Amino acid sequence: MENENEVIIIGGGLAGLIAAIHLSKRYFYVTVIEKNEFPKHKVCGEYISNEVLPYFEWLDIKIADLKPTDITKLKFSTINGKSITSDLPMGGFGISRYELDFYLYKKAIENGCKIIKDEVQNIVFDNNLFEVATTNGLNLKSKIVLGAFGKRSNLDLLLNRDFIQKKSPWLAVKAHYSGEFNADFVGLHNFNGGYCGVSKVENEIINICYLVRYNSFKKYKNITDFQEMVLKKNPHLKQVLENSKLLFEKPLTISQISFEKKLPVENHILMIGDTAGLIHPLCGNGMAMAIHSAKIASDLVEKYLSNKIKSRLELEKKYTKKWNFNFKSRLKMGRVLAKLLLQPKLSNVLLRILIIFPFVLKFIIKKTHGKTIPVNYK
Repeated sequence: MENENEVIIIGGGLAGLIAAIHLSKRYFYVTVIEKNEFPKHKVCGEYISNEVLPYFEWLDIKIADLKPTDITKLKFSTINGKSITSDLPMGGFGISRYELDFYLYKKAIENGCKIIKDEVQNIVFDNNLFEVATTNGLNLKSKIVLGAFGKRSNLDLLLNRDFIQKKSPWLAVKAHYSGEFNADFVGLHNFNGGYCGVSKVENEIINICYLVRYNSFKKYKNITDFQEMVLKKNPHLKQVLENSKLLFEKPLTISQISFEKKLPVENHILMIGDTAGLIHPLCGNGMAMAIHSAKIASDLVEKYLSNKIKSRLELEKKYTKKWNFNFKSRLKMGRVLAKLLLQPKLSNVLLRILIIFPFVLKFIIKKTHGKTIPVNYK
């Protein structure tokens, strides 16, 4: 049994790697267990609001080196193509997970993190310590485990989490394209049964990522037919798709995506990123939420391991409170908006309201985006 780990992070995605970089910067011994190779494409909207930039600077993450696309405006359209545009008060940037996660992976290694390519099979908490067993026969002990294993995992079944017991109707599809698209904009376009985000990432690449109810999708033979018969009914999506060339061999898909409520702490594991809660893509800021959640958890873990937080119960209560304070209302707003936008009549009513009262759209943006992540380190 290996005992040198202070923190084990299960999952080397965005939240997991950010937490690893943060805690290693504070001189803790961190092990990340990730089942996939780097670099790797992931189904993701690939837009991050600028609220993360001060925190990135403190972490010494030089995001400008990846040449992200600067995004300053939002365009929203209904199924029939009626649209409204708005400035994004804080602005943001487009960067692919392929480039960003690989950069963070190399940064974590540079900081001294141990990254193991393996899959976790079991987690046991006993006598205030975790024992983590992997497919390849490793058995690791640690004082802290952070759960960063994504939207849906076999570990959710192992931990008997409530949301995993229910079937989810959502399917997500993502691909990169070459073509013409205004780099200043992130587009959010409604179609029958779902909605689609369009924006540019690095190297003039267009990222198109959409969420659709499986019942709407299964009527068609394949993704090509679905996009031809459904997405292109929205003229904005038709224009983008007909003037772009697919850069992937085929689009990536994820099924059974759940937007049900998840608990931020389960079995004494602090959950971060999508593992703790998934915001509807129409709110466009899940990546910033993942980054912020990693910071909140890392700050509290540092205090716990430094004995400034005296008990695990206090640690878990503080994390739950901070998670709810920062994200609960945003997740709730996302669920409300999703219900509205998936009903054509209601979405058209909403658009008319937004056209007459444009400040309402700015209010919605504000409610679904966070404030600048505070960095108060000496």
